[in-house]
Amino acid sequence: MLVRVMNRSGRSNGSAGPGPARRHGARAARPAGARGILATVAVAVLAATTLIAAGTPSGASGPGDEGVRPAASAPAPAPASGPDRDGAAMREADVAYHGHVSLWGGRVGVWLTTANHGPAPVSGATVRLRFSVPLDPAATLPSSCLRTGAATVQCGSGSMRAAGSGVRIALDVAVVGEPAEVGLDIDTAWNGGTDDRNPANNTHRVLAPATGDPYSF
Repeated sequence: MLVRVMNRSGRSNGSAGPGPARRHGARAARPAGARGILATVAVAVLAATTLIAAGTPSGASGPGDEGVRPAASAPAPAPASGPDRDGAAMREADVAYHGHVSLWGGRVGVWLTTANHGPAPVSGATVRLRFSVPLDPAATLPSSCLRTGAATVQCGSGSMRAAGSGVRIALDVAVVGEPAEVGLDIDTAWNGGTDDRNPANNTHRVLAPATGDPYSF
């Protein structure tokens, strides 16, 4: 772009006045300082024309700048949930079993009382009895008990309030043969969904010789 700065008389700045060169349409040489100013003005006009033609105001981001903008920071990950996803602590209850076992003449007897030392109530616990010898297939069990194997029986305790007693379970069943002794393992198969941190009072192993005497647990 050629920019010419005119004075009031219509002559170009820096002309040498009337003379042979002006009469023949030739321009007089401009000083170096004037040429520098004119070049600066030309560059500024050219830049302004380019911005107006592009439709983007000076200092604004163009359409292509979107790809280089810094990405928005990602949200922090949610903390991992704990073992209890609902945020409620598991209720704690202390289920206990006490009683005795006897063996005589090929029959075994179990007398067992359930209890709950709290602090939470128990909707229902299941005590498991595992004998070292198989029971007679025709053995009759209490209504609260169920045979789950040749030598395994499970019995329900019913609901137990905190610091309260449950039920009393009594079995008198025949075993296969006439063993000289029988071993009995007692533990909890289900504790109503509570957390029992004291298994010592509901996990027992008793050895009862065939003397008919009661062996306590």
